[in-house]
Amino acid sequence: MDIITGKILKLNNWPDGKIIGIAKNVATQLSEEGLEREMVLARLDTVRSNPGQFLTDPLLADLARECLRLHPKEEASTELREAPLPYPIWGREAIDDGYLAQMDNAMRLPVSVAGALMPDAHVGYGLPIGGVLATHNAVIPYAVGVDIACRMRLSLYEVSPHLMGQKKGLFENALLEQTAFGMGAQWKGKQRAEHPVLDDPAWEATRLLQSLQDNAARQLGTSGTGNHFVEWGSFRLYEPLLGLKPGEYLALLSHSGSRSVGFKVADRYSKLAMEKHPELDKSVRHLAWLSLDSEEGQEYWLSMELAGRFASANHAIIHQRVAEAVGLRETAVVENHHNFAWQQILPDGQTVIVHRKGATPAGAGVLGVIPGSMGDAGYVVRGRGVADSLESASHGAGRLMSRKTALNSISKSTRDGYLKEHGVTLLGGGLDESPQAYKPIEQVIAAQQELIEMVGKFSPRIVRMADEAGEF
Repeated sequence: MDIITGKILKLNNWPDGKIIGIAKNVATQLSEEGLEREMVLARLDTVRSNPGQFLTDPLLADLARECLRLHPKEEASTELREAPLPYPIWGREAIDDGYLAQMDNAMRLPVSVAGALMPDAHVGYGLPIGGVLATHNAVIPYAVGVDIACRMRLSLYEVSPHLMGQKKGLFENALLEQTAFGMGAQWKGKQRAEHPVLDDPAWEATRLLQSLQDNAARQLGTSGTGNHFVEWGSFRLYEPLLGLKPGEYLALLSHSGSRSVGFKVADRYSKLAMEKHPELDKSVRHLAWLSLDSEEGQEYWLSMELAGRFASANHAIIHQRVAEAVGLRETAVVENHHNFAWQQILPDGQTVIVHRKGATPAGAGVLGVIPGSMGDAGYVVRGRGVADSLESASHGAGRLMSRKTALNSISKSTRDGYLKEHGVTLLGGGLDESPQAYKPIEQVIAAQQELIEMVGKFSPRIVRMADEAGEF
């Protein structure tokens, strides 16, 4: 066995200090596994070059963390630009000036590189919902959002949607009995679902993730409040897709995210980002960032990606449970995140972090789902890969009214009359989610025709949402 000493490591440009001892221990274990000296040194160099990739590796995590702590930090200035960088807007006529002010502030950040605003835009924390922001070597927790990896999933079944009318009770009961909604929603005992995501090694990467693993197990297969839903409907496919011919299909559509896992991660790292930038102007304090050269930045990135995998599994379990309750098996699936950050290369070759807070990925040929309201259609779309939009599209219709305004101005009879007219049965759901509280989805879709092409249309028929406040 080749012995790699501290002297050998120093000759290979490893610095003095604690890191030498950690690297020696790792090198010894790699050598015991049969790796030759040059292969061991090469492996150590790989960790040093990309430490964030090894935070979940049982053998290499400690070395990776020490590499991050010693990495030379290039701290960006916290001074805002005098004027925002220019950015394109889709559907400007339906976007309030207040939303533009939020986006303008985001484009004044020193780490901002490019941005875009989608036609469903409305006010959010820091970055407006419907905002897309590209940054240099930095991730902004609030630009991802508090519901990390909130996403859509559409499952298609090779049966006629008329089956819903023939067996309406069966389909309603499947939603009532096989879904759970609300902040504290969870499954207990034998009702708990099993999924490989619960054994993901990333749960061991930080103390926070370790503390969230059991909660993830309890909440797997559940949905949140607000605009989260699980609904049966009819899907009109316009063209051959995923092995299916054009035509009408029964479909199941869901909208939810990473539950308390994502919320706790967002809360922890957004506060940490603000603590690291106390000089940042108060107008943009919710857009404080974490450098991806830092341990905190890499921890957030790892946690965000785990929340993404958990959210995907969450939808998969919901669809599995509901479909099994009516004796169906899905034929095709379309799904996507819309509260997330991705590494992306711009046309000029620059590598950036693209935050989509309530925006759908719309790269060339990429499929996505853009829903309407509880009473309106949603669409499966294919991205056109438009560079100016940072390859993005809207994530829904977008709110026309705030929740408070909707509660004060929309009556139950008005909402229910609209749903009856559109053939929708609602199970749960608050008045603040009434169709009248949202922009017309057809106008939002029309405003972004250059960004996406229509693949199919989903029409909701039986909609399950969280019960109104006071009914839990």
